[in-house]
Amino acid sequence: MKFSKSFWTILFASFAMVPLATTGKAADIGYAPPDAVVNSGIYIRGDIGASYLNWSGATSNWAWVGDGGIGYQFDQNLRADITYNRTGDYGLTGGGVSSSMLLGTVYYDFANSSAFTPYIGAGVGYGWEYGHGVAADVNGVAIGLTAGVAYNITNNLALDVGYRFHDILNSTQSTQEHQLAAGVRFKF
Repeated sequence: MKFSKSFWTILFASFAMVPLATTGKAADIGYAPPDAVVNSGIYIRGDIGASYLNWSGATSNWAWVGDGGIGYQFDQNLRADITYNRTGDYGLTGGGVSSSMLLGTVYYDFANSSAFTPYIGAGVGYGWEYGHGVAADVNGVAIGLTAGVAYNITNNLALDVGYRFHDILNSTQSTQEHQLAAGVRFKF
């Protein structure tokens, strides 16, 4: 899997922002279990990783993926966000294809007394697939399913690692993506 220069730029920029996010609440040092903190509030998120496009005849089924979004934590178990997701080019014989999606996703967090919080989620939105050469441009209603785990560094900052399945419905070509991504979530 070959990553472009923009992939590495986004990756390093994401991790460079972690110290800035942790200084936002200097009095909030350390992690407290969910029952000891107020569990609601606005959060922002950013993720980067790899995406696999299930497309027969592809010369490269792998591409980088990045996304960013804003959400709201309703309580220790329920949250929702809106994210914009973008993939790099998947290689096809005679061209390539890339995609983007705007998804609204609802998550259920399995809150517990540890710093690790497993979660599941489902979302709906709109997606675009951009063909280069042999592939056509398609768009339509998009769906997403996700599962992962967050590690709470502080009460406001969490590292997130997860799997996502994305698909653009009613398209004439394969749009099923399997993504593995890691990122940060900062709650205000």
